[in-house]
Amino acid sequence: MNDFERDREFCHSILTEYTKSESLLKHAYAVEACVRAYAKKFGEDEEYWGNVALLHDFDYEKFPSAEEHPYKGAEILRENGFSEDFINAILSHADYTGVERKTLLQKTLFACDELAGFITAVALVRPSKSIEEVKVKSVKKKLKDKAFARAVSREDIYKGAEELGVTLDDHIAFCIEAMKGAKDKLGL
Repeated sequence: MNDFERDREFCHSILTEYTKSESLLKHAYAVEACVRAYAKKFGEDEEYWGNVALLHDFDYEKFPSAEEHPYKGAEILRENGFSEDFINAILSHADYTGVERKTLLQKTLFACDELAGFITAVALVRPSKSIEEVKVKSVKKKLKDKAFARAVSREDIYKGAEELGVTLDDHIAFCIEAMKGAKDKLGL
């Protein structure tokens, strides 16, 4: 692990260099909030885990195709001296890369990625647009509605909780709480 991999300011500068879309930035912050909370729960390095989450999609805006994302990001991180562990954690969040999720960090990032996006979507359809009003029951109800947030993979949400070894209800509740802690940054 390199010291700069634990430096949020440095990692955030990479994120904002490649990502200008407010919704993509907020997605990065939402996933970061969830992954950091799990790092704390598991007694892991919150800075390192949080920065992996922060940068998991940093290349997506410029390289959105499955042929390029997250591969271009991995190349950029390698050029900047990031470790293979850091890069592999990011590569493992997309099933199509073929990078197997073996570590707790890899499983956590995958479990939080789609769910954080989905919880955001649920919050945004509330009259208040506030994460404070989002309940596990409402998230699960919306998961069954195939037309709602159609781009979010339900399969990945279910598989993520399973790989992490937590119930879906507990995982949703945990991520809602984590996102409440970052609600100002998330605009929720």
